[in-house]
Amino acid sequence: MMDITTVLIAFALAMDSFSVSIAYGLANKTFTMGDALKLGIFFGAFQAIMPVVGWFAGIHVLDLISGFDHWIVFGLLAFIGCRMIYESVRAESTKLLDSPRLGLLLILSVATSIDALVVGLGFSFLRISIFVPAVLIGVVAFLLSFLGVYLGRKVGGFLHSRVEILGGLILIAIGIRVLVEHLGII
Repeated sequence: MMDITTVLIAFALAMDSFSVSIAYGLANKTFTMGDALKLGIFFGAFQAIMPVVGWFAGIHVLDLISGFDHWIVFGLLAFIGCRMIYESVRAESTKLLDSPRLGLLLILSVATSIDALVVGLGFSFLRISIFVPAVLIGVVAFLLSFLGVYLGRKVGGFLHSRVEILGGLILIAIGIRVLVEHLGII
């Protein structure tokens, strides 16, 4: 199943990876095409794998929480969205980054894909198949991460916090939509 909500979720989840990629491009002017490709592959792969992990975890607890799962989905998406907005507006120091090393790539990939794990959990609660959303989330994260390196060189300082705010607002809006639909308000 792929609809506009799945596409919006994919873009919202990719905002963390996109922001980190922009920071890499902004901080390291000697970034190569290989570095951008490596960053995109790691971020895309983790963004695709984590919702699957969350989905499988959710399937095992679905019967226990089926009466209030829509509240959990709303709460998780609202929390993630608010956290993204908060982190985008708080003052952060940016340190210069070298070419991405394996250890750092793994840490950044996990850190930027925790939200995808939670979204996969939400998909299981909503009984949505995970295959198409996971692939879409991974592809979008790959493309935006790859693109983010080059945008970081050009306009990274301007875009950095704004993309995370947009991603956070999208996730909050989707959480509200899920809650409203399940409560039968609209």
